[in-house]
Amino acid sequence: MKKTILVSSILFALNLNAQESDEGLNDLEPVVTTSDHRPKNDTSVNLENKIVIADLREGTFQTEISTSISVLDSETIEAAGTQHFEDILSLVPNLNWSAGSNRPRYFQIRGIGERSQYEGAPNPSVGFVVDDIDFSALGGVATLFDVEQIDVLRGPQGTRYGANGLAGLIYVKTFAPEFENSYKFESLIGDDGDLALGFRATGGLSDNAAYRFSVHQYNANGFRDNDFLNVDDTNERDEFVARGKIHWHNSDNLNIDFTLLKADINNGYDAFSPENTLVVHSDKPGRDEQDSTGLGMKIKKDLNAFDLVSISSYMKADIFYSFDGDWGNDDYWGEFAPYDFTSDTDRERRHISQEFRLLSNENSRLFDNTDWLVGLYYLDMAENNDILDLYNGFVDRELSSQFDSESLALFVQFDTHLSESNTLSTGLRFETRDANYKDTNGVDVSPTDNMWGGQISLNHDISKNLNSYVTLSRGYKAGGFNLSLSVPDNLREYQPESLWNLETGIKGYFLDYKLQLNASVFYSKREDMQISTSRQEDPNDPLTFVYLTSNAATGSNYGIETDFNYQISQSIAVYGSLGLLNAEFDDFVTAEGNFNGRDQAHAPKYTFSLGAEYQNINGFFARIDANGKDSFYFSDSHDQQSKSYQSYNLRLGYQADAWSVTLWGNNIFDKKFATRGFFFGLEPPNYESTQYLQLGSPRHMGVSFDYEF
Repeated sequence: MKKTILVSSILFALNLNAQESDEGLNDLEPVVTTSDHRPKNDTSVNLENKIVIADLREGTFQTEISTSISVLDSETIEAAGTQHFEDILSLVPNLNWSAGSNRPRYFQIRGIGERSQYEGAPNPSVGFVVDDIDFSALGGVATLFDVEQIDVLRGPQGTRYGANGLAGLIYVKTFAPEFENSYKFESLIGDDGDLALGFRATGGLSDNAAYRFSVHQYNANGFRDNDFLNVDDTNERDEFVARGKIHWHNSDNLNIDFTLLKADINNGYDAFSPENTLVVHSDKPGRDEQDSTGLGMKIKKDLNAFDLVSISSYMKADIFYSFDGDWGNDDYWGEFAPYDFTSDTDRERRHISQEFRLLSNENSRLFDNTDWLVGLYYLDMAENNDILDLYNGFVDRELSSQFDSESLALFVQFDTHLSESNTLSTGLRFETRDANYKDTNGVDVSPTDNMWGGQISLNHDISKNLNSYVTLSRGYKAGGFNLSLSVPDNLREYQPESLWNLETGIKGYFLDYKLQLNASVFYSKREDMQISTSRQEDPNDPLTFVYLTSNAATGSNYGIETDFNYQISQSIAVYGSLGLLNAEFDDFVTAEGNFNGRDQAHAPKYTFSLGAEYQNINGFFARIDANGKDSFYFSDSHDQQSKSYQSYNLRLGYQADAWSVTLWGNNIFDKKFATRGFFFGLEPPNYESTQYLQLGSPRHMGVSFDYEF
């Protein structure tokens, strides 16, 4: 029903004639905001044309970007989110995530992306960047306090981000320092034992320097009851994030921004039970911990002939991930005891990166109509892993590994203004990666990958308030290797994957800038797909459940993405998004069967959100959100599927000049849904293959209080 309403609204909007406005997009009056930009007593119903942070030029309007993109601004984050990016994922069409962890680490865009703890090289298909610091495959750091904007770019980002952008990119930007002194406290309490407290301060240090500092601590129980240990916090959430930022500039058009990030995510992991419920029985609950330090420095300099941008970053993460492999205890397993499996992974990752960009300005355009950009990117990555699996107190597997790689990329982009209403953009990126891996099992490999990607796009201004585009792009992903001793030598390494994407869409405003609409249609062809299949080498040993990746298939991913925001009146707005996706294998035949024509894993055929917000001029506000997704396959190696579902979130509150209070409820009708599924033999004596589910959060309610001065 909700999806039908959403589709009807979109079709209605598409049939509207584009209306000319006396003012262009650049002249829109900004929304009056308070309390970190939440709308208060707004007297204008015009919508803003949002700035895209993740673009190479970093200041492009959303309507001018020739790719499908969702921009979640601070108002949306504050109004719809509670603590983590997980809370607002459903607002983005064709974005999915897989659990197997306490918080989302792995994302899928248009059905493409990793789903599990990897062994070997960190090799994500979806990039995850926070303030220019790369946290790909480490999504647990994505807490929402003091976050200004989240950009989600869908489709290959071969020119912008290279090997980590095969499927797309998620870019998180926190608030920048301000010269006017202000402070903010934020607190939260909820029915899962939630307690949170945050503090933020910003202000001037001198006439040309400003700072911003934020710190936030969040604790919750994690929605699981352990009946063996008689506690309710073995799946706990203990998340601490501190951030310091300094901005400095001088009269010579030199700007320097420093960012220091510290994230201590000390979460438990006790999410599975043989009965697929929220009651767990483990005697040795796992952990999902991440202690990360990030440092970034961005320098911008106007050199008259062109502009220089330098981006330097350092990231170090200590990650500990463990789980109780049998999900039980001796009393639970009774006559089959002792039956005890545990697995621990201790991981240390380090990134050092440097990027230089030279950007043309009005003084250096080519042929008076072509803006250009040339860049160089270098990445030095190292990662050490120690894995220990125990069976009934004895070592079942012990593995230590070391991985390091160096990547070097050169990229260029040209934006040629063919006419007042037509712009042709072309981009190209060449990247080489030299990697080295060795472990205590005797695996010693040193692959080198040479890869390329890019795009060509035409942006056409239909009118002052409506743009259209068509883009052909190519993305790529580096190769890797398998670690299991049973893998044949000829399957030890796998090669890079590539993706061609053809996309067209419109972005603009209707009804005198009261209705914003984005819509795109895309078709992608995946070549040399890196397919992760799984098997249990010993049917009596669940810890022999291993993954094997190979370039085993080709695939087609196509669909539609759209979102809208309609400011009906000064007080009422409605909004929504819809993603339709068909992601299937064209050529994928294995020993397990013929998967030609079958859907790829974690690729629901639809995702949607629909909501409304009411803001009274006296300060009272309310918001309701409905979201849902279709069923999807949990894995490419079996036919087990999730169930489709819809859930609803509700916000009620009051906003004064300096403070606000919000009563919130997530999944208010307590809908049961799965975020991850496995299919293997766990239960003695027969160890029959069975579907096991990690369930999403049940009904969750609480109250938040903010005070700014």
